[in-house]
Amino acid sequence: MPAPGLRSGTELVPGVAEGVTQTGKDFSSDQEVRWCPGCGDYAVLKAVQSFLPDLGLRRENIVFVSGIGCSSRFPYYLDTYGMHSIHGRAPSIATGLATAREDLSVWVVTGDGDALSIGGNHLIHALRRNVNITILLFNNRIYGLTKGQYSPTSEVGKVTKSTPAGSVDHPFNPVSLALGAEASFVARTIDSDRKHLTGVLAAAAAHRGTSLVEIYQNCPIFNDGAFDAIKDRETAQHAVIPLVHGSPITFGARDEATGLGDKALVRAASGGVEVVDTASVDAEDILVHDAHEPDPSTAFAISRLTDAGYLNRSPIGIFRQVQRPTYDDQARAQVAEARTGVTGTPAERLTALISSGDTWTVD
Repeated sequence: MPAPGLRSGTELVPGVAEGVTQTGKDFSSDQEVRWCPGCGDYAVLKAVQSFLPDLGLRRENIVFVSGIGCSSRFPYYLDTYGMHSIHGRAPSIATGLATAREDLSVWVVTGDGDALSIGGNHLIHALRRNVNITILLFNNRIYGLTKGQYSPTSEVGKVTKSTPAGSVDHPFNPVSLALGAEASFVARTIDSDRKHLTGVLAAAAAHRGTSLVEIYQNCPIFNDGAFDAIKDRETAQHAVIPLVHGSPITFGARDEATGLGDKALVRAASGGVEVVDTASVDAEDILVHDAHEPDPSTAFAISRLTDAGYLNRSPIGIFRQVQRPTYDDQARAQVAEARTGVTGTPAERLTALISSGDTWTVD
């Protein structure tokens, strides 16, 4: 795996000078953080500020691009370069930055509304192109900034200000969407699990290509308790399906002797995956998680186990982590190849370019 901060095909993003030590304070701006008390965004911000020094990069070589929404205030609170951009268009702006400036570590911060509604088209094309960007998708399953309308990830029947009789929309599963677009790195984590969140961020930053990290993030004002089942200690072991590369996928009450949970994933007769009692199957039948499998079919099947209602069950971890050529590396290679052996004045080169290919003379 490339070292954290590796964002181009040939060079590392410039690192800090030898002997310089950075801390979370170096990445904290002087702006007052303005989210509602108890918002999960605070936990994510603190985790990111604490994690960025581990990249060993200069602040001027890190860029955070956001769209519109509560999460999109993120760039104000980081002492890096940043842009609070257009609704849903952050992935497109980040694509341009990553392609034009291979010396930058480019991050996108977006929400479930910003990314999956007006920005859905931009998101899936960034994922399929595999641009060198890291996308943090904050999913609180509600529109928070505009005061509590249902979002593309709200469950069916959700009563909000815009759906007083309950939503009839079928919600997106962001992880399934990303895997369907063949994203090369797809993960899910939780705002309140600092250790897991930081570990996923480190893996996402180290990955070359587009990394998408869905972060379950609580909105205490307009959708409080949406993730209680996977956060409460008493219910979490039965609700969270932990994904660890190379390990059998089990969850529930743990057997101290085997370390396995009392529930397990196995291959279903349909070709997908299903949950069974661990004691009812042979150990070799339990599915072993392979995040590096080139075919995303199994990862997609696992993502479909996510309960779209009250999240009484949800896989958490890195679903997919594979290597394939990146858009920006290939675009830069084409430009470099086109420049090879080119002679003449700029005007002559421009004339040669315009005259190449199909041309017509109009009298």
